[in-house]
Amino acid sequence: MSRPHIGIAGAGLAGRTLAWRLARAGCRVSLFDARRRDDLATASMTAAAMLSPLAELAVSDELVFALGQRSMLLWPQWIAELAASGTEPVFFRQQGSLVVAHAPDQASLEHFTRLLQHKLPDASRSQVHTLDAAALAQREPTLAGRFGGGLYLESEGQVANDQWMAALAVELDRLGVQWHEGQAVERVEARSMVCAGQTHALDMTVDARGVGSKAQWPQLRGVRGEVLRVECAGVTLQRPVRLMHPRYQLYVVPRPGNQFVVGATELESEDTGPVTVRSVLELASALHSLHPAFGEARVLRMNAALRPALDDHRPAIALRDGVWHINGLYRHGYLCAPALVDDLAHKLLA
Repeated sequence: MSRPHIGIAGAGLAGRTLAWRLARAGCRVSLFDARRRDDLATASMTAAAMLSPLAELAVSDELVFALGQRSMLLWPQWIAELAASGTEPVFFRQQGSLVVAHAPDQASLEHFTRLLQHKLPDASRSQVHTLDAAALAQREPTLAGRFGGGLYLESEGQVANDQWMAALAVELDRLGVQWHEGQAVERVEARSMVCAGQTHALDMTVDARGVGSKAQWPQLRGVRGEVLRVECAGVTLQRPVRLMHPRYQLYVVPRPGNQFVVGATELESEDTGPVTVRSVLELASALHSLHPAFGEARVLRMNAALRPALDDHRPAIALRDGVWHINGLYRHGYLCAPALVDDLAHKLLA
């Protein structure tokens, strides 16, 4: 029996990861994307890639939490599979995360804690630990003396999204995936894909274009996200840190080489322009308040991109007119993608 030929529109996190799982299972895969594979101005690259099922439950629901818990099991397995094929290693760390607040913002931290405890399943409550100042300093010595305490969310982690996307690109080439990059997808149909004026006959098709699928999924909208990447030799963090604020949660995610991904902004706007001065000032001032040594940090990159969101803020898989869709990953992209991709891969392979 010949292998099915599956076409995927969109080479972002979901599309690229799905292409890998299908090709690894023996399918012929063609990947179509309007951008080049090394484009940094995408939603997949404009992310801190925190793996925070506990913290995200405060602003999401049980579906996102369940997908996140499954993904936490899949991430180390899949990274090990990639490494076994000979790709460059992908940074992955699972040492929990911290949530802190300055004294004037303690009410925000208390509200977050109450909300989390209310929504957490009983079996997961033991993973949330309240820390006093001494316990916080023991967990993260760099923050000693800066906060009166905080929350430690056990088992949360992070993955280096840029390394993951780059490793997948190498592996897809090795597996023989036909990659049509830098060519706009004009139409996705049940058994064909029209890209750059050419019709490609396929056995099955998947639309994973994020905001680019709005015409096919009217409930989609873009939510603008902005992040900074900085380098600072004067700060060492072992795990992601969230800093509570009355208007937003700043997150600081450590990466190898004294680098940190910093974000917070989430704007109901489909503006695709560069990062704004206001966002830079807000992120930089909050970062400096986390630790003054960040005042000497070098800004390596500023990114802005649109993250695809549905009305209920849930990620979803849908079959419409013979085309499979995977979308709505919004702020939960790296948290939920493995579980969602695994579900869709099983449907396609069945």
